[in-house]
Amino acid sequence: MEISGFFTAIIVGLVIGVLGRLVLPGRQKISIWLTLLIGIVAAVIGTFLAALIGVDETGGVDWIELILQVALAAGGVALVTRARSTR
Repeated sequence: MEISGFFTAIIVGLVIGVLGRLVLPGRQKISIWLTLLIGIVAAVIGTFLAALIGVDETGGVDWIELILQVALAAGGVALVTRARSTR
């Protein structure tokens, strides 16, 4: 991943975190800042996974990469919500 791709993943990650939270049913009792951090991490990991399976360079919108990122963000939000609710 080039440095420009990394910064793009961070910016997209902010949106991905919110989308990941919206995909989950119910209310998640975590802060918006934690949601955004999860989104950034999910975007970076999703970009690496897309590169591994060869779908990172497509014409137009990279839908598979976007779906991977949102799914990772939703999973991350769910895990953090579950971990924080057991305390």
